[in-house]
Amino acid sequence: METTRQQKISRLIQKELSEIFLLQTKAMPGVLISVSAVRISPDMSIARVYLSIFPSDRGEEIIGNITEHKKAIRFELGNRVGKQLRIIPDLKFFVDDSLDYIEKIDGLLK
Repeated sequence: METTRQQKISRLIQKELSEIFLLQTKAMPGVLISVSAVRISPDMSIARVYLSIFPSDRGEEIIGNITEHKKAIRFELGNRVGKQLRIIPDLKFFVDDSLDYIEKIDGLLK
């Protein structure tokens, strides 16, 4: 169960990362990255970021690229939320494939 503080920090990080990825994907036509969820550890040191990527077949490639540039993304996040957070959490990125799962189940039900 997340505390209220964890929920507030998760929403703040999700909003700011969404804006960062929006600016970055403008240079890559045909790619859309959205932050579907952020889960933060109880000690606020690790944030698990779940990304929904379109097209989904390039998901692993894009996650690998994002993971390589994790330090730059964390630095940019720190510039944006540095006044609100004392410690910027370490970011871990994962593919959120729930939409693909929903499409698969929908297809099976039809």
